[in-house]
Amino acid sequence: MANEHQVEVTLGAQGRLVVPARLRKQLGIDTGDVLAASVEGDRLVLEPRGAVLARLRERAAAVPAGVSMVDELIAERRREASRDRRR
Repeated sequence: MANEHQVEVTLGAQGRLVVPARLRKQLGIDTGDVLAASVEGDRLVLEPRGAVLARLRERAAAVPAGVSMVDELIAERRREASRDRRR
């Protein structure tokens, strides 16, 4: 394996994957915890849901006070629709 943080696992019946105890301990996850699964390139990434939420909160904290993300999204969609109509 590439480094000491990686271990080989085997995909089991019905696509089940057992996360080795050493990795569960390292991540602080336990039976019943929810993980977020995503694909990045050719990699399967599993991460604790709490880590994903913390990352999203951090990104949202960078939005200046008084800025409405909803208003920003609506304005962006209107610009896109306007461009589409001109084509």
